[in-house]
Amino acid sequence: MRFISLANRNIKEVYRDHVSMGLGLGLPIVLLVLFASIGKNAPIKIFTANALTPAVIVFSFGFLTLYSAMLLARDRESAFLTRLLTTPLKPSDFILSYILPFLPIALLQITVCFVVGSLYGVTINLSIIFALIILFTLAFACIGIGMIIGSLFSESQTGGIGSIVIVIISLFSGAWMDLKMVGGIFGAVGYALPFAYALDATRGILNGSGWGDIIIDFYWVLGYALIFFIGGILCFRWRTKR
Repeated sequence: MRFISLANRNIKEVYRDHVSMGLGLGLPIVLLVLFASIGKNAPIKIFTANALTPAVIVFSFGFLTLYSAMLLARDRESAFLTRLLTTPLKPSDFILSYILPFLPIALLQITVCFVVGSLYGVTINLSIIFALIILFTLAFACIGIGMIIGSLFSESQTGGIGSIVIVIISLFSGAWMDLKMVGGIFGAVGYALPFAYALDATRGILNGSGWGDIIIDFYWVLGYALIFFIGGILCFRWRTKR
């Protein structure tokens, strides 16, 4: 396949950055342990293991957006990508080659958080497989957002914009507060984005809720993932034509 060689190169670039790797994998574990410890002393529903573990995972996906955007923007501004534009690669090939290196990181983030969460009482059964699928789909969507940012903005700009995305996920995903209870602008904006749907669906699976709402939430996440992926391709094509 045409994009595999470029994807392999990008994988090496990603895994050479030990600081980013450590932050992307280590920070979620620290947050999970910290808030779980708080939950033991202050029995609040949102700090229970089944609610907290998916929240930390969704929050950690913001770093995938930041790192993927910075990698694409850095290469786009260098002679490396300029030379690649002379090859038969299509915009979809470029976007796939920049998405693939981050998918194993997303899977590792999910797995490690569930392993740590199981120590605090996360419900582990066969239904967790579907929870993994939902979260992995959201990770794909977050990387797609990174592709859009990396296509449109410079490397120096992606850091700030990626940080804004992390704040948006933190505020509007429902990770640290119940959006349905808060309502208002937070509820409206939260359910106009995919993060709250992924979080609600995952929490519903872990708590044994009915599958009707969970399936609908998954469709929302899947739809956004496709939109962001196609948006990344279109933005990259527009930028290269310029």
